[in-house]
Amino acid sequence: MNKLLQSIRSFARDDEGAQVVEYALIIAVVSIILVVALRNLTGTSFDGFIQRVATCLTTSASCA
Repeated sequence: MNKLLQSIRSFARDDEGAQVVEYALIIAVVSIILVVALRNLTGTSFDGFIQRVATCLTTSASCA
């Protein structure tokens, strides 16, 4: 029984999962900032931006 309680306490103190969540949040925030910045650079709406990216990825058209 003591070993079980010790395992539960060890699991509760383990913070590796929290680090993964922190990294995921950082990546999400940076991604949002990049999308907003690129949208502002292209001067189109978000739908237009996504359509332009899709066109560039699916065809060999000039995307400059």
